[in-house]
Amino acid sequence: MDPRTNPYAPGAGAPPPELAGRDALIEGTAIALDRIRNGLAAKSMLMVGLRGVGKTVLLNRISEDARCRGITTILLEAPEGQSLPGLLASPLHAALIRLSRRAASSDAVRRAFKALAGLVSGIKLGDQDFNISLDLAPEPGLTDSGNLDADLTELFDSVGEAAREQGTAIALFIDELQYVKEVELAALIAALHRSVQRQLPVTLVGAGLPQLVARTASAKSYAERLFTFPEIGPLSLDSARLAIEAPANRLGVAFDADAMAMVLRETACYPYFLQEWGKHCWDFASASPVKRADVETASRQATAELDASFFRARFDRLAPSEKHYLRAMAERGAGPHRSGEVARTLGRSVRAVAPTRGKLIAKGMIYSPAHGDTAFTVPLFDAYLRRVVPFDISE
Repeated sequence: MDPRTNPYAPGAGAPPPELAGRDALIEGTAIALDRIRNGLAAKSMLMVGLRGVGKTVLLNRISEDARCRGITTILLEAPEGQSLPGLLASPLHAALIRLSRRAASSDAVRRAFKALAGLVSGIKLGDQDFNISLDLAPEPGLTDSGNLDADLTELFDSVGEAAREQGTAIALFIDELQYVKEVELAALIAALHRSVQRQLPVTLVGAGLPQLVARTASAKSYAERLFTFPEIGPLSLDSARLAIEAPANRLGVAFDADAMAMVLRETACYPYFLQEWGKHCWDFASASPVKRADVETASRQATAELDASFFRARFDRLAPSEKHYLRAMAERGAGPHRSGEVARTLGRSVRAVAPTRGKLIAKGMIYSPAHGDTAFTVPLFDAYLRRVVPFDISE
């Protein structure tokens, strides 16, 4: 079939042609955001899940929907190595400019600008370049103590007052939140906690890998009462089928039953893989309906492309000892695996391999779903490793 009309959209954060199976989560988050804007209680939300389940797509969709309803949104991604103040400064400044256009003479908005100026000047920000021109000088004693917990809380107070005055809410949407340092994550949680106590319209919708739940609990003991933690996983069979069929049906193309069953099995119903298989099935099928033979050809091509990009890009940035640890995990299957089992596969003690395991968790390659357990953060990664990396215990 014509690749020019191929409806599927594999890619990092690319919105799928059919966002199936997530309606309840999208609506629930919209309700929470509207309640917060109206001064009513609702928890912030942290979506957690493996790579390829569509967390970024959901974050973008929820953010755009909120913006269209008049909520002031700040959408950003937490890269490894950047400080939280550095991450927030420029987009928060832009959000305050938007508020100032609605109320140029507002004392509350002017105070929020001063609070941001104080944070920027009072915290050591290394060599980061914000490229922002602060409209007002800092106010002495406002957010300039150098204590991030206190200063970020004061900033959120000021921003929340300005948002409340304008009948809006400030909603932070932060992707890859697991990369924020624990001390900075603690400050963010403390500032949000204060906003809840004062019923200020400031909230967070975050997304990250599964270890984010444990990291927030470690940062602040009350985090579990401040957030909801929806787990974003593979789609149900019905939703996965809809994600494949609906875009094709709109263009007059169908999948026969055997072809669809193979797609669902090969992708394990993970949203990113569904888009990859859909794309290749479309490109290799000569006519509707798409048949099992088309899926078999598409599977070989999709697997080869994933091996060369999606999987390999993550594997290549690891140290040899880290690669060896992951290969030992893969030798035992998809997991989760007890850490002791992985160590035995390597012929070493748990203590000896613990530093390597810790580095892999920090890099977002594995996580601990329960104490002593270890699992991949990338679906189907075990099969990739068994395909391309020979296992040698002597390494």
